[in-house]
Amino acid sequence: MMDYQIFFNLAVAGAGFFGGWILNRIYVALDRLDSDVRHMPAQYVSREDYRSDIKDIRDMLGKIFDKLDNKADK
Repeated sequence: MMDYQIFFNLAVAGAGFFGGWILNRIYVALDRLDSDVRHMPAQYVSREDYRSDIKDIRDMLGKIFDKLDNKADK
């Protein structure tokens, strides 16, 4: 018959292993999230770049519509 201390030690060791594994998984997930957040500026368009590009497109469309209006008048 085993002593209760051995069961207790095994339970504490199992809980410690499981807790350490969970903490490691959380750390890896946070590290991956941090990496993704740091790479966001390279993957997404900034607001100012977007506004600048939209302004250029609107200017081009304005010129096209002006030309179409002049053609329709003739």
